[in-house]
Amino acid sequence: MTDVRLGMPELPAPPYPDEVRARLEADAAEVIARYPDSRSALLPLLHLVQSEEGYVSRTGMRFCADVLDLTTAEVTAVATFYSMYRRKPSGDYQVGVCTNTLCAVMGGDAIFAALREHLAVGNGETTDDGKVTLEHIECNAACDFAPVVMVNWEFFDNQTVESATRLVDDLRAGREVAPTRGAPLCDFRRTARILAGFPDERPGAVAAGGSAGPASLAGLRLAKGERGPATVAAPRRPEPPTGEEHPTHPSSHDAPQPSSASDPHHPAGPVTGEGE
Repeated sequence: MTDVRLGMPELPAPPYPDEVRARLEADAAEVIARYPDSRSALLPLLHLVQSEEGYVSRTGMRFCADVLDLTTAEVTAVATFYSMYRRKPSGDYQVGVCTNTLCAVMGGDAIFAALREHLAVGNGETTDDGKVTLEHIECNAACDFAPVVMVNWEFFDNQTVESATRLVDDLRAGREVAPTRGAPLCDFRRTARILAGFPDERPGAVAAGGSAGPASLAGLRLAKGERGPATVAAPRRPEPPTGEEHPTHPSSHDAPQPSSASDPHHPAGPVTGEGE
């Protein structure tokens, strides 16, 4: 049921404490200077205020509106559009399980269901210790590593229920966790500051690399006329000699299916009466 609020309208958000505002204003001025139009700095500034509190609070949106000379309605419209901006306090580690088509069929749905039960949280909810926020997310453009889990936008490839469960247990216990590729893992607030455009000053973080796997580049190599890698697909069955019947296909997805036109005994459409 939708939560309906009656009575007086919500009061304006409180400002940041003076020392926090002064520090954020200095950072905001650096961000705004990168753009010819100040309002173009809104996205990184939302990441900046998210790095302060771990989510984009009403106070954070008021700050962005003030420094960019926008209305809070304009800022709110952007902050609520993009899922990377959290609207409520969340965990130190945002654990996202890809449940888009390929990851789902490769095990992503099973991983997400297992983590929900293991952590005792629902989608978008945070564990009681404040360490992990679990969510299902859309495609991460890493299909050749499916199923993929991301932690604070760093890749953990080729996951299983067992490996993903160990991953969240290690995060909650404070044990060091290394992404499959890319920069070393850091907490969500530090990640948000990096996304705001400030340098990652951890030793070796910038040099750490990560790129697509060989399967991602197979099409590009073929387009360039290069010889592709050996196929991993099962070879097609040879055509039977003329006069012999084709063998029955073992997969129901690819076998011809009767339609309402060709099989009047199995018409398309509902087979029960209205209301049943």
